[in-house]
Amino acid sequence: MSNRPLAGAGRLVPLLRAGLIAGIVIAGALYPLAALTGLGAKATAHAVEQKTNILRDALPAETSYLYAPDGRTVLTMFYEEYRRYTKLSDMSPNIQQAIVAAEDSRFYQHHGVDPKGVARAFVANSRSGGVSQGASTLTMQFVRMALRDSARTPKEVQEATQQTSLRKVKEMRMALDVEKELSKEQILERYLNSAYFGHRAYGIYAAAQIFFSKTPATLTQAEAATLAGLVKSPSEYDPVTSDQKDATGRRNYVLDRMTQLGYLSSDAATAAKAEPIRLRLTDPPNDCASLPEKYNRWGFACDYLKNWWSAQPAFGENRLERMDKLRRGGYRIVLSIDPKMQEAAENNVGAKDSTGSPFANGIVLAEPGTGRVKAMAVNRNYSLDVSENGLSSNPEAGPKVKANYPNTVAPLLGGGDLPGYQAGSTFKMFPMLAALNAGMPLSTAYDSPYRYQSAIYDGWAPSNASGAMTGRQTMWSGFGKSVNTYFVQLEEKVGADAAVRLAEQLGLRWRTDVDREQASPGKAKKWGAFTLGVSDATPLEMSNAYAAIAADGRYCESMPVQSISNRDGNPTTYTTVGGITREVAKPRCRQVVNADAARAATDAARCPTGDTPAKGSCGGWSTADSVRGTVGRPVAGKTGTTDSTRSAWFVGYTPELAAASFIADPDNPFNAVGDGQSQIPVNAVAQTLRDALKGQPTRQFTPPSDAISG
Repeated sequence: MSNRPLAGAGRLVPLLRAGLIAGIVIAGALYPLAALTGLGAKATAHAVEQKTNILRDALPAETSYLYAPDGRTVLTMFYEEYRRYTKLSDMSPNIQQAIVAAEDSRFYQHHGVDPKGVARAFVANSRSGGVSQGASTLTMQFVRMALRDSARTPKEVQEATQQTSLRKVKEMRMALDVEKELSKEQILERYLNSAYFGHRAYGIYAAAQIFFSKTPATLTQAEAATLAGLVKSPSEYDPVTSDQKDATGRRNYVLDRMTQLGYLSSDAATAAKAEPIRLRLTDPPNDCASLPEKYNRWGFACDYLKNWWSAQPAFGENRLERMDKLRRGGYRIVLSIDPKMQEAAENNVGAKDSTGSPFANGIVLAEPGTGRVKAMAVNRNYSLDVSENGLSSNPEAGPKVKANYPNTVAPLLGGGDLPGYQAGSTFKMFPMLAALNAGMPLSTAYDSPYRYQSAIYDGWAPSNASGAMTGRQTMWSGFGKSVNTYFVQLEEKVGADAAVRLAEQLGLRWRTDVDREQASPGKAKKWGAFTLGVSDATPLEMSNAYAAIAADGRYCESMPVQSISNRDGNPTTYTTVGGITREVAKPRCRQVVNADAARAATDAARCPTGDTPAKGSCGGWSTADSVRGTVGRPVAGKTGTTDSTRSAWFVGYTPELAAASFIADPDNPFNAVGDGQSQIPVNAVAQTLRDALKGQPTRQFTPPSDAISG
């Protein structure tokens, strides 16, 4: 009997010890919760409030898609994290159940923080002497991922991911707050769209695509368990290995947990575990170099899109922010390229010079009245692989600089940072249009001797290309024959600075130091050679400038898109000065010259092409008189060559379409094209306009008034 109390005491010791341990565990578990009030909460309340607002409203980064004009054919994607937001209703119940089983079996019982899980982790970590088990619920993990996705600075990224007690306290507090704002279904949906599964797959849509080439809605139980098992450690359980032992073991663990939670019968789990992991891998394209081979040469239009995007204030305050939006914003972008016109352009430049030629022969088509780019083609492959390219022949480039043929991603057609090419007499359009807009008639006549010495331009003495250009010329004959001395006199009368400023209003930009200096207010008045096209320009600029003339003087900014919608499917908008909200992809147009002046310029511009003007006479011959017969409809335009024919151009237009083509060596401007190849751009434009407009009704140019015709 005397031993019974001792025996009772002996039994009591383990109980007391167990109670003490339990108390410590509970205290340890509740400490973070208690810390959410009092000093800890006061110290973090403001930050938590700010972050909670972000979490409640922000969505994770999402891939932007670039579509062909049909709005269905995906050309490529832009992303840093391949991800596409998917509603929970579009996910198989299998993946919903598998992720709960794998990451948080008490997800539907707790309110953001699981005290039992905290206690269990405390015991496990105490025994291991380190962090062997976490206590993060799905909600807490979502909080962490959302903070990471919303981080914009390295400091914010560090704060969102660093392993500290303070971060854990904030995370738990925010999880509790989030569960007050969002339903379990909303949290699960956002979690599954944020989680990283490895192999650049962010979110369940990307994971299903990359690993199984299917949508989340069609994932089987075994596939869902495989993906759910990856979240804990994407590299450790990676199934894309020759040995899938770890991946299979983790998948089977998830299937067992699904069975324990009642999501899966034992028989179904056994059958699923018997399956090997059958992957069907997809490598999602990213950026312009990833376009399908069929659309390879659309890469130049894609590249122009990126450069255009980076200049749009609607997408951010600077280039970095704008490109970040493109790669994270989940936009749906439809290119303005017309497949029929693009094919015509590719056929008619590719047939003139092979991709292996040092001379780039390119063409751009623009739509009058909208500015939308309808085709961009050049005799190059759009590719980052320059291993087979030769070296540049330009000594100024250096001895080891690769040439840009046959492969390149350089913006040879415009829209990037390359200066372009001297455009020759295509620039005669600008002083003529400036003169017409100032009220000078088409009949304005000047005598054109073989040599003409300008007093205004400090004795500069341009010459004509041929003695046949002498005699009295009007705008019709002077433009048709490309008489230099006529246009210098016309430019003197209207003012070279007026021609320069008009060219700027029609979209031209000065990219070299020499051009910027000559175009400056202090020097533009004496830039007599401007009318001869000594400035660099791109076919993108020139096609759009001439498109404005075709549109009766209404200039529209060059635009590579048909539409842009946000991730919610609504058109992307921006606010202009005055608080007016506009769609980003809508044409942005303004009247630059009066309609009658533009119609008069077109009437004169019919002379170079062999077409018949409505009012005057072309004087008997022209520089590109085969164009009208090839195009088969009313057409206007202008040829252009530079000194020693280092480059050659033709810009032509109908009422429906404007096209600018050039040929030059982008690597070495001193490598002359030569007179023998100067006809190539003429034919490229004529044949492309013919093919692109085939089957469309023939439209006529509107004649100028008698008053401006003179």
